[in-house]
Amino acid sequence: MTTDGLPDLRREPHPSPTPPETRERILADPVFGTVFTDHMFQMTWTEGRGWHDAVVKPYGPLTLSPAAAVLHYAQEIFEGLKAYRHQDGGIGLFRAEANAHRLNLSADRMAMPHLPEEWFLESIRELLAADGDWVPSQDEATLYLRPYMIASEAFLGVRPAKEYTYLLIASPAAAYFKGGPKPLTLWVSEEYNRAGPGGTGAAKAGGNYAASLLPQSEAIEHGCDQVIFLDAVEYKYVDELGGMNLFFVYENEQVLYTPELGTILAGITRDAIMTLAAEAGWEVRETKYSIDRWRDDAEAGVLTEAFACGTAAVITPVGTVKRRDGAFTIGGGEAGKFTMQLRQTLLDLQYGRTEDTHGWVTKLA
Repeated sequence: MTTDGLPDLRREPHPSPTPPETRERILADPVFGTVFTDHMFQMTWTEGRGWHDAVVKPYGPLTLSPAAAVLHYAQEIFEGLKAYRHQDGGIGLFRAEANAHRLNLSADRMAMPHLPEEWFLESIRELLAADGDWVPSQDEATLYLRPYMIASEAFLGVRPAKEYTYLLIASPAAAYFKGGPKPLTLWVSEEYNRAGPGGTGAAKAGGNYAASLLPQSEAIEHGCDQVIFLDAVEYKYVDELGGMNLFFVYENEQVLYTPELGTILAGITRDAIMTLAAEAGWEVRETKYSIDRWRDDAEAGVLTEAFACGTAAVITPVGTVKRRDGAFTIGGGEAGKFTMQLRQTLLDLQYGRTEDTHGWVTKLA
């Protein structure tokens, strides 16, 4: 095994790949997370041996012991990023190195092995070398990439596993919002927490998302799109949504607030927004931000916009916030000017329509 390239890499072409006409029909209106490309990437880590047996092979079911540790003790982490079809027909990634780094931060918290960052990137290159034709070309459509790692050792016992499997699969996705983004209506969860100090909230682990499903169902029951989690200590400060970070826009002051890290995921889109806003002359403050301040400043008109951000939706305006004792709107419930400008700036970078001065875009072809 070397660090120069993927260990023992094999390539197994699909014996009956999706016919081009079928693939084009799928890509014309892709349904995210239900259709996957012809191939997948897989690699194994074993204690005392490290990473080995890298393979690009036909997409299909895994062979996993019923005693696999991931099924009993939830040692699992993942990432989410996209491949974009650029105007010149090539394929680009956006800040993939940051995803590689964050996967290892999650691995640290979940007592799992590091995956060399260059191998994370190489696994994407190898999969797209096989399935690059699956990257759609419609406006805001992408090929969503899901790298993940699971504890695959067969044993029952509470300890870190001695074997892990890293996998990468891909699913074509249409624009998150057909006809453009609509302002979200959010529900404040005052009973459930997403994460507490010292917990796994800063890791991108499946259990965090499982814990959000019940409060998300509660949000839907109240006619809302997403749930807002508050801090687990005082139930006072805004944490994040079930899968997105939040920003609060004070146009008159040229200040952008966002909840501080610690119990929330360090979003890669969040980080890009902070950089772009600062370059546009805005002051960006990472701090505790209470739900009461959000309501009071929105009602006073001091807070002019609010938005959520993440890989899937990029940037999404927030229009209304509901809680058990009432509701309030931000900026008349409409998408804000600054929100939409930032969103367009990000999209232009991701799709290669503007100059990348940050070194964020990796061109694959």
